[in-house]
Amino acid sequence: MSGQPALPRRAMAELVGTTALVTVVVGSGIRAAGLSQDPGIALLANSLASAIGLGLLIALLSPVSGAHLNPVVTLCTWWSGERPDRAGGREALTYITAQLAGAMAGAVLADVMFGRPPGIWSTHTRSAWHLLLGETVATAGLVLLILGLRRTGRARFAPVGVAAYIAAAIWFTSSGSFANPAATVGRSLSDSFTGIAPASLPNFIAAQAVGGLLGAGLAVLLYGRHAKSAGSEQAARSAAGPKRPCRCETLDLAS
Repeated sequence: MSGQPALPRRAMAELVGTTALVTVVVGSGIRAAGLSQDPGIALLANSLASAIGLGLLIALLSPVSGAHLNPVVTLCTWWSGERPDRAGGREALTYITAQLAGAMAGAVLADVMFGRPPGIWSTHTRSAWHLLLGETVATAGLVLLILGLRRTGRARFAPVGVAAYIAAAIWFTSSGSFANPAATVGRSLSDSFTGIAPASLPNFIAAQAVGGLLGAGLAVLLYGRHAKSAGSEQAARSAAGPKRPCRCETLDLAS
């Protein structure tokens, strides 16, 4: 597609974005746990920092790579074919590789910034069935939100919408809403407030995959298979004929 950044630049955006995202999540968790012995206050601080950081990254990187920062989002986008520059399998694999590398780098960077030994496996086991159910729900909701915004022509609201959803899902799901396989792998490399034990990774990532499929299926049921295009909206307005002028059009809206 004309004007689309080259794949290496898009991959770099995904690498940098996912590094920054996991750095924010892990780093704010370390800071919150160090400043408060109250788990609720620590979770509140971590959820706010994570949501704000995610929203800013989406706003910054969407024009370059789409700001997936998440293998589930990449795979669902590739499967749905919504983006006009739909990536093939090689491009999706490139995105996912960059996301995984960025997530691991982000966890290591966060630990180093706080003077902690880098690359220490987390000891936080998250394997109970209700946590896996929570992770399925969290991922399904995220995918439904992203695809729903695109298919209703409101993708511009993604930075705020996704950030708000993650902030809420951290609280209303039992798993704490990882909802991101790459970030999950990265967080296993930090034995901190936001970590997850390596033994818990397979089931957690499987739950995220199921949630992604569920969210994509719900998006098809609710919004159809294809996104609403700006061109079709313009055509519909043109077919409706010119609007009758009204007195309000003479107002100076700048005043």
